[in-house]
Amino acid sequence: MFDLFLEGLTSVMTFKTILFILLGVIMGLVFGSIPGLTATMAIAITLPMTFGMSQMDGMAILMGLYIGGVSGGLIPAILLKLPGTPSSIATTFDGYPMAKNGEAGKAFGYAIVFSFLGGLLSIFILMLVAPPLAKIALKFGPYEYFAITIFALTMISSLAGSSLVKGVLAGLMGIGLAMVGSAPIDAFPRFTFGYSGLDAGFNLLPVLIGLFAVAEIIKASERKIKKEKSIEYKMKGFGFSLVDFFKQGWNGLRSSIIGVAIGILPGIGGGTANIIAYVTAKNQSKTPEKFGKGIPDGVVASESANNAAIGGALVPLIALGIPGDTVTALLLGGLVIHGLTPGPLLFQDNGDVVYGIFIALIIANIAMIAFLYFGMRFFTRILSIPKYILLPIILVLCVVGAIGVNNRMFDAGALLLFGILGYLMLKYKFPVAPVILGFILGPLVETNLRRGLMYSQGDFLPFLTQPIAAVFLGLAALSIILKIRDNYKKKRKKLESLDNMNNGI
Repeated sequence: MFDLFLEGLTSVMTFKTILFILLGVIMGLVFGSIPGLTATMAIAITLPMTFGMSQMDGMAILMGLYIGGVSGGLIPAILLKLPGTPSSIATTFDGYPMAKNGEAGKAFGYAIVFSFLGGLLSIFILMLVAPPLAKIALKFGPYEYFAITIFALTMISSLAGSSLVKGVLAGLMGIGLAMVGSAPIDAFPRFTFGYSGLDAGFNLLPVLIGLFAVAEIIKASERKIKKEKSIEYKMKGFGFSLVDFFKQGWNGLRSSIIGVAIGILPGIGGGTANIIAYVTAKNQSKTPEKFGKGIPDGVVASESANNAAIGGALVPLIALGIPGDTVTALLLGGLVIHGLTPGPLLFQDNGDVVYGIFIALIIANIAMIAFLYFGMRFFTRILSIPKYILLPIILVLCVVGAIGVNNRMFDAGALLLFGILGYLMLKYKFPVAPVILGFILGPLVETNLRRGLMYSQGDFLPFLTQPIAAVFLGLAALSIILKIRDNYKKKRKKLESLDNMNNGI
């Protein structure tokens, strides 16, 4: 193992290979920071260009793109309440309020440091325990995936805000929107009303960008345009002390473990990992009421998890040849193009390349924190650009990003439709996050429910009797019961305080 590590280190430590890693990280950060242009798109565009490169150079640039593409999403998430990638949805919840409160630099500091640490931890886990972790994930069938996804959906209650009813309705809306188009398994068209544009359903990126970005642009257009104040940027180091760092230690570690665990499970990925880590941090916090108002805990949880999901998603890819998400599916193609066969034989036949990939990931992670840190001063200046200039530019980028997903104008129309829907939700105080969670997880629930019923020939009992599935369904039920109990206690406390006030009068 040590000999392979040294061989991998030697193959990476050349001027050309390191240059490719740095180039990949920069390109990834650019793609990740523009809403709609994700790591998936960056790798898809670059993949054909790597064909003439050596195995190590080709994989080096792809790893840089992966790290940079996921990390770049934090820039618009914090500054503009625009998740650059689905992995940065939860970063907007507290990152943007911190920026509005004059703490953009501090939010960046927490996001960058814990993105780096989450990614680094996941890479070490990938290096040390890839085969056993991948074998566990391989045992998960439709019953287990159904139960895990149901458990993840119970997180909607924690994202509901002040009204549980509105949160649940928003989640159900997300599930309903995900059902538009071809059904999983049999591809039967649903809710298309005879319009062929709806046959493929709604793509996640137009939904995501519309609900978050376009809705904010419409909302901002209501307000009278004021002259923007220049942003004061005075910050020492990363904007927080060593004491603050250690206060966030457990939150960062827990969120990273969540990110790795979810990353390993095929089909779920960083888009769900960051939300679940955020919700967990909120539920475990002594001050959950501060979440959503600009608390560093939310930024730390989201960014630790989404970068940790990178290493997690690579575990089944490298150890078993099973891609965990769309990005790793493209990376699978990259491995094959360069004559590498993912799976157990990869370690045996090309061990030096595997360890070279691990080292490339570590270098890309270090490059990511350096580029983001030194670019922080430039990024925060975006806040001083007048809104009447900035908002139209953002809208154009949103439309370009939406069309670029599938090269169809329908997605631009969907973007505007979801922008109006998001604006109405903001207007009537419906939480937007549960819609996204329902939209991402709804198809997973339906697909695995149908697969499970096909395996059991219509019998639902195996969903309850399979040990792992039973545990997660039990946790889902417990989560709902605890949330109802907490709401009941809050309501009772409120009534008691009102009674005390009336008695005092």
